[in-house]
Amino acid sequence: MRRRFALGLLACGGSAGATAPALSSGDTAWMLVAAAMVLLMTPGLAFFYGGLTRAQSVLNTMMMSIASLGLVGVLWTLAGYTLAFGEGGNALVGGLGNLGLEGLSGQLSGTIPATVFAAFQGMFAIIALALVSGAVVERMRFGAFLLFGGLWSLLIYAPLAHWVWSADGWLFGLGALDFAGGTVIHIAAGVSALVAARVLGPRLGHPHAAHVPHNVPFVLLGAGLLWFGWMGFNAGSALAANETAGLALLNTLVAPAAALLVWLALESGRAGKPTAVGAATGLVVGLVAITPACAFVTPWAALTIGGLGAAASFAVVGAKARLGADDALDVFACHGVAGIVGALLTGALAWTTGSGEAVGRQLLVQLLSVGATVALTGLGTLLLLRLVSLVTPLRVSPRQEVLGMDLCAHREQGYRDADGSLGAPVFVGGD
Repeated sequence: MRRRFALGLLACGGSAGATAPALSSGDTAWMLVAAAMVLLMTPGLAFFYGGLTRAQSVLNTMMMSIASLGLVGVLWTLAGYTLAFGEGGNALVGGLGNLGLEGLSGQLSGTIPATVFAAFQGMFAIIALALVSGAVVERMRFGAFLLFGGLWSLLIYAPLAHWVWSADGWLFGLGALDFAGGTVIHIAAGVSALVAARVLGPRLGHPHAAHVPHNVPFVLLGAGLLWFGWMGFNAGSALAANETAGLALLNTLVAPAAALLVWLALESGRAGKPTAVGAATGLVVGLVAITPACAFVTPWAALTIGGLGAAASFAVVGAKARLGADDALDVFACHGVAGIVGALLTGALAWTTGSGEAVGRQLLVQLLSVGATVALTGLGTLLLLRLVSLVTPLRVSPRQEVLGMDLCAHREQGYRDADGSLGAPVFVGGD
């Protein structure tokens, strides 16, 4: 419970050892709104991902995000929160005193009720799992995803959140900076997505089949909802309605704006024309890149982070074949890569607000934080998928994949005029 309050003070140049504050109704009201904004991000992600897939798999793609709301919401209540933030933990995992969210009544996290903090953090845990789904759409069995997702949330996400955000966590103790989840959420989700895509294998026909977005307006709608919700995601991480929250919100505006323009410029230079999907992708990449730094850097530094994050992610998207995995919706390129760039640039540029330590040392700490996250999520995801495969197959059959995930997984279709062949892969080469 103490971690976020410590972050807010650090961003303002204060001390985490200050006298414990009293309950603030203003801060509490803001955090209730911020938590609701973060909740909206997961349905927004469902539209973003859903529009990028084939028509006959749109519902299944969206359901992976929507189901995460229920699955992680329950698991966070039962054990996830206490594994991440439970008092009396050690350097690796939280104590078990808050199982079932017991013991939070009447407690404070900074100037807000601990129950509000638990709810806010629960929204983070939900969207972290939903992000992973983008790499495995159109081929992973829905039940297998849910089983993997539950284990991932408890055994990978919660301990990592403890490492970085809990006052007892070992990365927190080293001084790692991650204001709103660049490491805990985006690098973790991106690396796990890449490993999962590799384990599952490519979609049928990949890379010779054209898997084009079936509904670009969905993509734009989802990106807009994500940008709106991300204001609560980043600014809410101050745990107060204060100057820190204001700086985080401002940087959450300017960094994606820069990333959007950089992405469109790079796209125009490569293909001759900017695209709507490129605009949506660029702004999301900018949001990812600024997340760890949003309260630690000035707006001009945020512009730099957004632009460099977009350039790095664009380069990886263009070279995705070299990754050796069919990451269907470029989760690693857009979240993993942008998250890594953002985390490292946080160390390099945090001095712009006076919140960072010596740049060289902070960069080393940030690099260690990134490395630890990659190791935990990469190895952990591999082991969990192997475990799940012993219980249930990970993939649907080739026939089900061609027919579409909506019919085989949910017995329904996204569009009344869709039939079994709507949006089927178009082979442009190979067998």
